[in-house]
Amino acid sequence: MARGKLRIYLGAAPGVGKTYAMLSEAHRRIERGTDCVVAFVEHHDRPRTEVMLHGLEEVPRKELEYRGSVFTEMDVDGVLARHPAVAIVDELPHTNIPGSRNAKRWQDVEELLAAGIDVVSTVNIQHLESLGDVVESITGVRQKETVPDEVVRRADQIELVDMSPQALRRRMAHGNIYKPDKVDAALSNYFRPGNLTALRELALLWVADRVDEYLNEYRSQHRVSKIWGSRERIVVGLTGGPEGRTLIRRAVRLAEKGAGGEVLAVYISRSDGLTSASPKELAVQRTLVEDLGGTFHQVVGDDIPVALLDFARGVNATQIVLGVSRRKSWQYVFGPGVGATVARDSGPDLDVHLITHDEAGKGRGLPVARGARLGRSRVLWGWLTGIGGPALLTLLLTHVDADLGLTNDMLLFLTLTVAAALLGGLFPALASAAVGTMLLNWYFTPPVHRITIADPKNILALVIFVGVAVSVASVVDLAARRTHQAARLRAESEILSFLAGNVLRGETGLEELLERVRETFIMESAALLERTSDVEPWTCAARVGPGQPVERPEDADVDMPVGDHMSLALSGRVLPAEDRRVLAAFAAQAAVVLDRQRLQSEADQAKELAEGNRIRTALLAAVSHDLRTPLAGIKASVTSLRSDDVEWSEEDQAELLAAIEEGADRLDHLVGNLLDMSRLQTGTVEPLIREVDLDEVVPLALVGIPDPESAVALDIPETLPMVAVDKGLLERSVANVVENAVKYSPDGEPVVVSASALADRVEVRVVDRGPGVPDEAKDRIFAPFQRYGDAPRGNGVGLGLAVARGFAEAMGGTLTAEDTPGGGLTMVLTLPVAPSHAPTPTDVPATALS
Repeated sequence: MARGKLRIYLGAAPGVGKTYAMLSEAHRRIERGTDCVVAFVEHHDRPRTEVMLHGLEEVPRKELEYRGSVFTEMDVDGVLARHPAVAIVDELPHTNIPGSRNAKRWQDVEELLAAGIDVVSTVNIQHLESLGDVVESITGVRQKETVPDEVVRRADQIELVDMSPQALRRRMAHGNIYKPDKVDAALSNYFRPGNLTALRELALLWVADRVDEYLNEYRSQHRVSKIWGSRERIVVGLTGGPEGRTLIRRAVRLAEKGAGGEVLAVYISRSDGLTSASPKELAVQRTLVEDLGGTFHQVVGDDIPVALLDFARGVNATQIVLGVSRRKSWQYVFGPGVGATVARDSGPDLDVHLITHDEAGKGRGLPVARGARLGRSRVLWGWLTGIGGPALLTLLLTHVDADLGLTNDMLLFLTLTVAAALLGGLFPALASAAVGTMLLNWYFTPPVHRITIADPKNILALVIFVGVAVSVASVVDLAARRTHQAARLRAESEILSFLAGNVLRGETGLEELLERVRETFIMESAALLERTSDVEPWTCAARVGPGQPVERPEDADVDMPVGDHMSLALSGRVLPAEDRRVLAAFAAQAAVVLDRQRLQSEADQAKELAEGNRIRTALLAAVSHDLRTPLAGIKASVTSLRSDDVEWSEEDQAELLAAIEEGADRLDHLVGNLLDMSRLQTGTVEPLIREVDLDEVVPLALVGIPDPESAVALDIPETLPMVAVDKGLLERSVANVVENAVKYSPDGEPVVVSASALADRVEVRVVDRGPGVPDEAKDRIFAPFQRYGDAPRGNGVGLGLAVARGFAEAMGGTLTAEDTPGGGLTMVLTLPVAPSHAPTPTDVPATALS
């Protein structure tokens, strides 16, 4: 069965019209004859949205009871049984009521898609998991209900429902979004123009990135190499020189002129010019470009203009920013330079900017290393010097009336041979030596204009000339090749050193490492394949890059084995043999990263198992003593009452029954804490957040305290704002904290429970005058099965404070310990103020979270 398709209407804030647009799409599909039903839609009492439900078939909702209230959720089984072609499901990030089929609604949608049902849903930008911190910094509210970005990114269609902040505020003022009693609070808090503008920008940028992914995927599938300037991408070519900072800042200014511009700084490691690159300066420039919102890339390429243009076209860049060459004027005889070459070969789809700077024309400062690939111009100049030079020199010497002698003539020809070796390498130098020997023999060795040589000394001189010329040419060429090898090895060592440092420090994940491989060798995709044995099929451990995935190493353009059952596969082009050494190091590091990730996962599992074993051991110890103590008391009292040998008076019977009741209460309390701790350990605590008054909850938490009127002093003002908490969890948390304080408080010193408001939080302080706790033990007392000091056995299993803190954090609060002035311990329970009672305009109305 084919998987269903997911369509998502994305909005920047509640009320922009996502649900309305979704229902309009449902009506359009029904008009086209599509079997479409409403699985779940929440109209929030908005009249126009409610009208759109008319004429649509709705699957009855499932009713669930939770904490004495009845809630309705989407009936997944009912939708699967109905099996429509299209299901309308509102509010994709919604958290289901405990007891539902899945914890999140997007998990329900995944089941519908797996069953072949198309789904149309809605999401607000603030509910994307990766944007939680950004949204909190803008609005001051941390979203509780989120959906993983990957779920939304996998959608087949994403449609942005956009509305300007001014229009949205007008809709709010007209009562089209919230009820009239909530409009003023919403407009002055969450729906402020600044908040809405920032959220709208987030939504637009997120959708733009998604469109960009679609575009790159399309270009890769259709092998489109021509640049499409859909958005400004500016590539900055860095040399490692001091002018790089100027180029980066200029590129950022260019990017800011257009919406959504990107800056990509690239440094090309190669033999030519490597010695002029300062690693320290490159690190500074990398930090600068990342601070300004760009990205830094490093690739390997012997031909800098070609590598730079390949990189720019590979990232679909629209502009290239380069600095004016630092070479001196006389150095241009060796070629036009990188800037002019890139500008000439860029074509009409790439704009090239040459930026002036203070270092222009001052020279590189260090000698330029020569590479094996000298380029066409260098080789051409070498051949011209080696062949044309001796001819011009002969013409000059034969027309100048000066007899320099054969020795000086040979030295002049030897100079041209050395120059040919310096420019073009060995072969132009050998050609120069051969041509020079023939010209010396014909024009300057008696008898002239004849091949024969009369004087044997001249024969020896010519032989020596040929030997010296060939030797000098060989030495010069060998030195150039050794310099090239040293420069290349240095480039490789820089890359490997950076790679190994990041891998050893654990800063690089497997996908990031593969992306680095793809960028370094300018490949389309990179994948790490593995299998368990020689007969098993290959599986992909990780993959980056567009294009069709490689299923076998032999299908890739480059295959680098790592051991017997692992291989690094690259697609895009065939690498030269000299690059495979660096690729082998990358492959080995990729295997190390994969092993480290798996070992880390196993270590985390082992840590969880060890923690579970520790808790089980402590639980057994608690069961063996703390739980047996009240059971022993109950058993003794019941045995005494059932005994026929003793006549118990009414007072004795009442005392024995009171002991049974006390033991049962203690046992119930211990078992309750154990169950609560188990829920916290397994992550199954699902708080039901409601607006609650503290003066209603705190007194209920004192019911189990012996003689609460004399043991506890309450100071809970009625003017406190309401808090957004789970009433049951708050009651248990306060009860455990107060019970612990009463246990350690001396006789005659009541525990003080007070509360006060502070900005958008409410603090509940439980103050005792007991022995207190040292600073180093203040965090340890909240660990499970911990007792402090000489607490007697049988008074608990050390879970009260651990459960209290766990419940507090589950509700979005905190529980900390601090010293009481004058001696003792103060527990500070901090709780969030309900959004509708927040004193500052930073919280979102409760309905905006639905």
